[in-house]
Amino acid sequence: MKITVTKQPKAKPDSSKLGFGKFYTDHMLVMEYERGKWGEPEIVPYAPFSIAPATNVLHYGQGIFEGAKAYKRADGSITVFRIDDNFKRMNNSARRMCMPQFEAEPVKRALFELIKLEEDWIPTGEGQALYIRPTMVADEEVLGVHASKRYKFFILLSPVGFYYANGMQPTKILVEEEYVRASIGGTGEAKCMGNYAASLIGAEKAEAAGYDQCLWLDASERKYVEEVGSMNIFFVIDKEIVTPALVGSILPGITRNSCLQVLKKYGFKDYTVSERRVSMDEIVAAYESGKLKESFGSGTAAVISPVGVIGYKGRDMLIGGGKMGEVTEYLYNTVTAIQRGMKPDDFGWVEKVK
Repeated sequence: MKITVTKQPKAKPDSSKLGFGKFYTDHMLVMEYERGKWGEPEIVPYAPFSIAPATNVLHYGQGIFEGAKAYKRADGSITVFRIDDNFKRMNNSARRMCMPQFEAEPVKRALFELIKLEEDWIPTGEGQALYIRPTMVADEEVLGVHASKRYKFFILLSPVGFYYANGMQPTKILVEEEYVRASIGGTGEAKCMGNYAASLIGAEKAEAAGYDQCLWLDASERKYVEEVGSMNIFFVIDKEIVTPALVGSILPGITRNSCLQVLKKYGFKDYTVSERRVSMDEIVAAYESGKLKESFGSGTAAVISPVGVIGYKGRDMLIGGGKMGEVTEYLYNTVTAIQRGMKPDDFGWVEKVK
């Protein structure tokens, strides 16, 4: 594999001021698709791409991405979490968006070389990691509504801290009743760029109203809970831990799946675990009866984020006294402990880079 090392390395950011997605390492991985096949991945200095104004992705949004994380442990070893699942989901997204699939193993080997090259960029504080952003975009320079014949695949690395500015403090989310993010039969279960563009208006409305994010409802009836703009959603209702079922309009989150597997393997007291459709009427009824004990979001960026307030139809429902609940805390501690090597990985999720 060709590796071109930068002659102008950047100064490392202050690890106490990382935020999320604000800084990028010195190098990136790039791979080109043309004439019906992928070329070899290369590691090159991080730099802007030069693209023509007629490039397909700029006009028709044919683009997908993923999000994963790498961790550095106390003994100096480096690991990644469920990267095979990220590449599998990316190929599923590529299939839905009429984009070429790729062979994951050589890309993973190239990614590992990139991570080792950027080892000094990996932060080690609480809630910190090296975020991995694989991306694929249509790269053909032609106007016409059809799948591109040329693509660019690249992976960026970014040292990150907590996704939300308030860290692990419970977030406030607003139920979006006017707009929809995705519909069954659409692209909701693909991690494509358009889904996130469609979600921005809900996030903007929520922020303007004093909330952290919005909660999307189904496109057909505006009745059933789907997901938060940046996370899948869970509720603890009485003794049931429930998350909306994957019906085709919800992203099949890898952290969501991790939570479900942890709960099903280890259990948590006498709680049951469910994947089913959840209506806002049920959430309101559970809140009013005192059975809505907790809510939390799950995603690669935030890992587990407690939800303290849900705004719906002009009123705020305060959940768990606005504090992190025991199920949320258990899942956060367990999943992050597996990620960081402080708890045995009984699932085969963690892979050593170095």
